[in-house]
Amino acid sequence: MDLNLKGKIVFISGSTSGIGFTTAKILLKEGATVYINGRNQLSVEKAVIQLKDEVFGAKVFGLIADFLKVKQVENLLKGLSRIDILINNVGIYSSKSFFETSIDTWQEQCQVNLMSGVALSKHYLKGMLDRNWGRILFISSECAYLVPPDMISYSTTKASMHAVSRGLANLTKGTEVTSNVVVPGSTLTEGSKTFLANKAAEQNTALEAVEKDFFNNDRNSSLLKRFASTEEVATTIAYLCSPLSSATNGSVIKVDGGSTGGIL
Repeated sequence: MDLNLKGKIVFISGSTSGIGFTTAKILLKEGATVYINGRNQLSVEKAVIQLKDEVFGAKVFGLIADFLKVKQVENLLKGLSRIDILINNVGIYSSKSFFETSIDTWQEQCQVNLMSGVALSKHYLKGMLDRNWGRILFISSECAYLVPPDMISYSTTKASMHAVSRGLANLTKGTEVTSNVVVPGSTLTEGSKTFLANKAAEQNTALEAVEKDFFNNDRNSSLLKRFASTEEVATTIAYLCSPLSSATNGSVIKVDGGSTGGIL
C-alpha cells in the first residue's frame, strides 16, 4: 500500500534501534525523508549506515541529542527547522521498587520520556498548523495501564503522554494535523532479546521456555502470548503517520497483544 508519504519530513527521537529504527526503515521505504536520533555519534552513524544499506536511495540523516542535556536539545531544534511528522519515541526506564527509586530517577525519566515530547511538540506544532498538515505521535507502553510495581516511575511518564497528546489534538480542530498515542505491548527489541538471553543463561534453559514463562507469569494478561516484532508495531505507527489516517485524532491505538484488557 502506498501511504502517500513521499517527500514528507520525519523526526523520530530515540531511533537508533528497536521500534524507532524499524519505523524509520518503513517510512524510508515509503519515500519519506527521515531524521533519526541517538545519544552518541557512534550509534547514530551505525544506524544511518544500516538504513542506507537496507533501503535503496534512503534519505536518512542522523541527529545526536541526549534529552537530558538542554544544550544538545537546543542545537537539535536549531538544526531542524521544519518537520511534517514527529514521532516521540525516546524512553528510559529502571526496574526498582518504589522505595528504592530515587527522586533523581523520577526526574530523569520525566525529562526524557515526557518532556522531550512536550519540547518537540511545542517547537514543531505551530508550523504544522500554519501549513495545515502534520502528524504527532507519542509512543507509550502497556505499562501505562499495567503499572508494574517495579516500574511506577516509567509507567507514570507513559500515562502522562496520553494527556499531552489529547490536549494537543484539541488544538488541531478543523485542520489536517493530528496527535495520537500508540501503545505497544511487550516487543522483541534488542533489550528484550538481551533480557531473554540472560534469563535463559541463568536458568540453563531454552529461550522459548523463558518467553513462555514470562507470558505465563509476568504478562499473563496478554492474548498474543508472545513478544510482538518491531515490524508489527512499526507498521501501525507508519499508517498513523500517513494522510490515510486523517480521521484518527486524539486517539489511543493499542498494539499490545491484548495485554491491557478492557473494551475502551
